[in-house]
Amino acid sequence: MNRIIRKAISSEVADIMHVIEAAKGIMRSSGNMHQWVDGYPSESVILSDIEHEVGYVVVDDTKIVGYFAFIPSPDPTYAKIYQGEWTDDILPYHVIHRIASYPDVHNIFRDIIDFCYAIDTNLRVDTHRDNTIMQHNLLKHGFTYCGIIYLLSGDERLAYQKVSL
Repeated sequence: MNRIIRKAISSEVADIMHVIEAAKGIMRSSGNMHQWVDGYPSESVILSDIEHEVGYVVVDDTKIVGYFAFIPSPDPTYAKIYQGEWTDDILPYHVIHRIASYPDVHNIFRDIIDFCYAIDTNLRVDTHRDNTIMQHNLLKHGFTYCGIIYLLSGDERLAYQKVSL
């Protein structure tokens, strides 16, 4: 198997949406019923990622098996953190959003983190309180729990950071 990570292109949106739906299935089967609801992330969100050149696909041979957005700072929802603090709140950072993969494809998370960390050694991620799979993976791959942030919608998210100072 030959795995690569590269920027997504607009003609791949249908394949990306299949990956997104599979990831929602993983969330629901693990008890995470409240994250990625009401059509989020939609095709328009993915297309916006692609247009802004922050959408990436994970490809095994020729099949898209994963997706994520890798966005440079600042992220307005990370400006204030509650019940904690960022490990580093001075240096620029990148945020990883919308991590998704098929349930039967392994090591996607590791490969995404390795790819992103090779570009920027200051990474931030947030996740829903019910997303125990993501929380486990973040801690397993060197992220530190930092506190709580609130999305523009007002929804709470647990915030994590991995940084080499």
